[in-house]
Amino acid sequence: MRGARPGVPLHISTSTMEDKLVTLEDFISIRKRLHGEGKVVVFTNGCFDLIHCGHINYLASAKELGDVLVVAINSDNSMRQIKGPKRPIIPQEDRAKIVSALECVNYVIIFDEPTPKKLIKTILPDILVKGADWEPDEIVGADIVEKVVRIPLTEDQSTSAIIEKIVERYGDK
Repeated sequence: MRGARPGVPLHISTSTMEDKLVTLEDFISIRKRLHGEGKVVVFTNGCFDLIHCGHINYLASAKELGDVLVVAINSDNSMRQIKGPKRPIIPQEDRAKIVSALECVNYVIIFDEPTPKKLIKTILPDILVKGADWEPDEIVGADIVEKVVRIPLTEDQSTSAIIEKIVERYGDK
């Protein structure tokens, strides 16, 4: 297969990815089941536009905190409100598929609100995770959950920096 190392198959199960993409309504019953099983549910959210190593490290670290990692992704509309009219680069359905392809992610929910407060109130995760660039008093939902964890960022990794580098290198072409 193209991109695979010799002798190492490159395989991503699209059915597994599709199973991970759920609506909030779908996740309500899933959450009840997980709670009944005593599973620790970890929740985080973000735009996840142009996935980079910082995102991978962040999500892998979040997953280590519990049994199930739920990632809420800002819709295209929500992201434009936050990041401006030129974003996102990658449409919400594609960003959701990319994030759901990661082994450490169990569920992905796309949300259209400016903040994930409604999701957090409904899901009631055991642990809420944000990047260490967020001050504790800025973290939406910190007043709802029992435990909030701030994960250190990977140095020199950001979507904005990637966009700047692309514009710098290829902007005149």
